[in-house]
Amino acid sequence: MSTKEYIERVSRDSSDHEKADLEKGEGAQDEEILSAEKDSKNQDDIGDDLERHLSRKSSRKTKLEPEKYPLMDLENGLVGWDSQDDPTNPRNFPDNRKWFILGLVSAITFLSPLASSIFAPGIPFVNRDFHNTSPILGAFSISVFVLGFSVGPLFLSPLSEIYGRRIILNISNTFFCAFNLGCALAPNLSGLIVMRLLAGTGGSACLTIGSGVISDLFLPEQRGLATAMYSLGILFGPVLGPICGGFIAQRAGWKWDFWVVFIAGVLITTGIIILNRETNPIVLIERKTKRLQKELNRPELQNVYTYKKDASTLRRRYVLSRGMYRPLKLLFTSPIVFLLSLYVSFVFGLLFLLFTTITQVYIQTYSWSPELCGLAYLGVGLGFFCGIIFVAKTSDATIIRLTKQNNGVYEPEMRLPTCVFFGFLIPISFFWYGWATEEKTHWIVPIIGLLPFGLGMMGIFAPIQTYLIDSFPQYAASAVAGLTTIRCLFGAVLPLAAPSMYEELGLGWGNSLLGFVAIAMIPFPALIYKYGGSIRKRWPVNL
Repeated sequence: MSTKEYIERVSRDSSDHEKADLEKGEGAQDEEILSAEKDSKNQDDIGDDLERHLSRKSSRKTKLEPEKYPLMDLENGLVGWDSQDDPTNPRNFPDNRKWFILGLVSAITFLSPLASSIFAPGIPFVNRDFHNTSPILGAFSISVFVLGFSVGPLFLSPLSEIYGRRIILNISNTFFCAFNLGCALAPNLSGLIVMRLLAGTGGSACLTIGSGVISDLFLPEQRGLATAMYSLGILFGPVLGPICGGFIAQRAGWKWDFWVVFIAGVLITTGIIILNRETNPIVLIERKTKRLQKELNRPELQNVYTYKKDASTLRRRYVLSRGMYRPLKLLFTSPIVFLLSLYVSFVFGLLFLLFTTITQVYIQTYSWSPELCGLAYLGVGLGFFCGIIFVAKTSDATIIRLTKQNNGVYEPEMRLPTCVFFGFLIPISFFWYGWATEEKTHWIVPIIGLLPFGLGMMGIFAPIQTYLIDSFPQYAASAVAGLTTIRCLFGAVLPLAAPSMYEELGLGWGNSLLGFVAIAMIPFPALIYKYGGSIRKRWPVNL
């Protein structure tokens, strides 16, 4: 049915029917749930139904609560979705299309973090070619990429919420590829550091836009699995990078680390440009509004999502003055976002501290060659792999169980209980790794000691990121941008303290100090789990 035919049909319908659709707010699938509730189903029965549907992996959507979308109301000049089952609504996309779109975004989200660490084992060759004797500059050439991660999301994420996920992601990916080419052609260490910073800024878009895509496509009870699969690239990419980069740097030269990233980036970016689709519902309805304004000659039509806001403000002053402001406001005015971001940031900083030091530790302590040093990251990688399996299997099932116990009412804080358990694995890992290397035990011992760190980091990172998506669904990209900004700042700065810290305290007490700080942060998710709901409701952040 063409748009004009649809408009003629709607104009013939009674206004009562139109209003009934708005109040009803449900499609045929949701009417089954509502009718079941009217048949006096209690909340326990609903929870049982949810768990039964999830275990069967039924194609029918399992919902914590009926989902409502703003519908078309032409009599009042509002443009929305044609119906609750409108196929153009990203939430109504077929499951295979949803996972395909997320897979495209996850592909570049895997490559970009991989680029952050791929040439870490090649630092000795970089220092040799550029005559660098400063260990701090050598470490900074690795971590400066992550500094770009902390800058980009401040403006890229809000822009994706206004102009669309697809166009911002495409532009950013192009910059990422271009400046990785610049890294391969850098004539000196200063030029390499600048190119790394700009490449990191371009590669940062996928880290937060992916969270927005998850919010656009998936219902809350599906986001745990989606975020776990998406987070795999964010965390596993930096681990695989040194494993590949060590062999490439020693056999083909450190510049080929960047050539490999550039070639892979061009291929993935081309695929995303061709195959990806826009998922931001506000942007989709805005495009529909402009089309209907022309077709119906009704310039007064407005986007149902934004009709209360002035259009010029949305497109000019809003972008310039509020674009970078929203992630920072979420970060510094919401104690929930700040505490959880601080926790994730410290753990993420520990990850990059390991990336910048493991190579040197294994060269000095175990006399490994640079190409073999990448294998020392296998413990972290195996931990990530085990963690992603656990989170994917338990995250959504946990919130369904807790929702059932909470009389059928879902709260985003239900994502956080397992973080406390995983938090204990972080200090255990650093005590183990630190004293194993200090005492020069067999080389396999510290590698095994890093496995709990990978498991714990995945069990902390994925639930907290999903929690932020659930708490701020309309501004998911901006919420995750605030988290990404501070965690990447830690990832860029904390490794710079490692050389002097290890020199003063040694590997044993230096890593133990980090372990003690990790212990002090374990209560953060427990406090948010207990008090986060009341804080969100009593002191909401006005965005």
